[in-house]
Formats: sequence, structure tokens, C-alpha cells
Amino acid sequence: MSVKKIIQGHQYKLKTLTKNLLFPYTRNGKKLEELKNVQEGKRCFIIGNGPSLTAQDLDKLKSEITFAFNRIYFMFNKTDWRPTYYCSEDDKTIFNSRKEINNLNLDYKLFPINFPRDYNIHFDQGMYYILKFGDKQNEPMFSKDIVRGIYWGNTVAYTAIQLAVYMGFKEIYLLGVDHNFSKMINNKGEVIIDKTAKDYFTNEYNSDKEDLYIPNVEVSTKAFKAAKKYADKNNIKIYNATRGGKLEVFERVDFDKIFFENERLTV
Repeated sequence: MSVKKIIQGHQYKLKTLTKNLLFPYTRNGKKLEELKNVQEGKRCFIIGNGPSLTAQDLDKLKSEITFAFNRIYFMFNKTDWRPTYYCSEDDKTIFNSRKEINNLNLDYKLFPINFPRDYNIHFDQGMYYILKFGDKQNEPMFSKDIVRGIYWGNTVAYTAIQLAVYMGFKEIYLLGVDHNFSKMINNKGEVIIDKTAKDYFTNEYNSDKEDLYIPNVEVSTKAFKAAKKYADKNNIKIYNATRGGKLEVFERVDFDKIFFENERLTV
């Protein structure tokens, strides 16, 4: 690496550090601060895009507070349900789907601040947060204050859990987080193929999969364990309501046995 590139790298890091220190005082920082405890004591559902996810399950969540991600919009033609909060942070997914994401008519859409900063990518109704990266060999930290940053866990579901805790939710249910893919990579760099696994709720979801990152579930498992540790210490319940899948960090519950407000009958 040339001396010029080394200097440019140090300059970029210093500039980013300065911006991050000032972020809480910016418009974006203050918008995030407004989310503090806005859902105090309530429950929410964090929706993954796994093959177990169905439109019928989402129909039951129309009266619930939900988080959803990335290309969940491929489900929108099958259900009237829409997420309360939408998040996306994978750069390749965003680069390939920025038009579709920008066209989503949702009140809350959250992204890492580096997209407008580094790529000049801005979204309508966009809210932005600092995404803090760490050593993937270790469990990530868990953010107590999302205004100062959210910790990366190799899954946007971990970001959503940190957001949910900041908002004051005390009951968090995961749905459609199958935690298993047809092609994965482990911490040794080995690629693992499982021909029996399906990646998402529709094959259309990752038709460009050769351009996307290969998932590493070892890293995301550590993130989910970090979330459980934080939740257990802070009287927060996280349940896995996914139908099947391979995520065994959280207590499993039967989605069909959860009571939903919109199932009440008026006599």
C-alpha cells in the first residue's frame, strides 16, 4: 500500500471519528433520541425473511408493532400487513435495491449513516444511525444508547433488537429467523453447502445471490447470544416464534398460541 493511501486511510478514520462524536447533536441524532422509550413496556415482533415466513402469519400481525428488513417488500403483494419499522444495512443489498427501498411508503426506515456519508445514497423518510463494527471472533457489544451507535452482529435482526430495547419493548418475538442458508461461510473461511436448505420466503428474494455476501451464522449466533445476555440482565424477554429453523439461542414459543388483538371477536 502506498504512503498516499495510508495517509488517506488515516484521514478518513479521523474524519469519521469526528463526525461520530458530533452525531448526537445533529438532526439525525436527535431523531433517534426521540425513539427513547416510545414503546415502553410493549411487545414487538422482529420479522426475518426466512423460508418459514408466510403471508398468513403476517396477516395476524397487522395490529402489532413489527420490524422488518431488506427485501421484505416481496411479500407485500400477498398481505395488507406492513412493518412499523423497516431497517436495511447490507451494502450490497442496498446498492442492488436502492430504488425499491426508496419507494417503500413507510413511516420509519432506518439505515447506517455511512450510506449518505460515503455513497451519497439518501432515502425518503430515512433515519440514520452509526453502525459500529467489532472483531467478528468475539461477541459484539450491545448498545445502551443507539444515538451513539448500534453494534454490528452480521444480521440486521441484531440491529433491530438493539433498537427495540432502546424503544422500551419488554417482550420481543422473532419470526421467520430461520438462521440457516443453502450456502454459508464459517469463521475459518470454509464455505458450507446445504442443498436441502432454502434461503428466503421466495426465490425471487436473492435472484442476484452471486453478487451478495455469503452469510456467516457463526458470527450472527454470537450476536444473538449477546442480545440474550443483555435481555436477561435487564428483565427483557426475547422469544423465538419461528416455525422451525436452526436458531436455538432464545426460548421457543408456538406462534399459533400467541394471542393477537385482531383475533378478538365482537359479540
